[in-house]
Amino acid sequence: MDIRYRNNVTVTGPADGPVLLLAHGFGCDQNMWRLIAPTLAEGYRVVLFDYVGSGEADPSAWDERRYSSLEGYALDALEVCEELDLRDVTFVGHSVSAMVGVLAAAKAPQRISRLVMVAPSPRYIDDDGYRGGFSAEDIQELLESLESNYLGWSATMAPVIMANADRPELGRELTTSFCSTDPDMARVFARTTFLSDSRDDLKTVTVPTLVLDCNQDVIAPREVGAYVHSAIPGSRLVTLKATGHCPQLSAPGATVEAVTEFLATAS
Repeated sequence: MDIRYRNNVTVTGPADGPVLLLAHGFGCDQNMWRLIAPTLAEGYRVVLFDYVGSGEADPSAWDERRYSSLEGYALDALEVCEELDLRDVTFVGHSVSAMVGVLAAAKAPQRISRLVMVAPSPRYIDDDGYRGGFSAEDIQELLESLESNYLGWSATMAPVIMANADRPELGRELTTSFCSTDPDMARVFARTTFLSDSRDDLKTVTVPTLVLDCNQDVIAPREVGAYVHSAIPGSRLVTLKATGHCPQLSAPGATVEAVTEFLATAS
């Protein structure tokens, strides 16, 4: 199988530059990185891709069983690394892809050497002593709404997730991204995302790690960023002056600055 075609792989930046693999979250595609990828590509080899079931990835490669687990998305990322023979990779994962990066680093330490976790959440559902931001009933209602009327759910939820009401174009962009995703594939990715519990996986992280959270984020509250930071020894936590769950779009300058500062000092 042609992995470059399957995952709509795009590579920019100097061929001999340090490698950044940018991995998008649920309902999105590589276009979510469009405001920071060109700047990063000035000094880094930037590799973008779409998970199967998202963006311009080959829909014929879809396998519900594979993508009903975060392991399936980690395999996508690692197969891109293998196809391009990428090593010493910094895995930049947004939202649920931050946890995909954790799995990828555990599976292929010879390839993934640093993690940047953008608005991560290892578990969205509250638990004893843990605040994920949602009750089990909240998540069940969210999933039922998504499955019964995906387009309506997208139009309602995307602006909430993006926030920044004074910049409605950002909400519209996320709505368009959600609505362009096949509803059946989105349903599987949503369940995989919102029902996941990756807290134990955080214990496996041994590579330098940057945790980026936002001042206000309804999907991953600041308590979650603090939890991820405390669970990964030696990690750095930077709270961006940003609102919403997608700082790479709402605060691209601050996001790039935090990432490049981390890479300049991470060993």
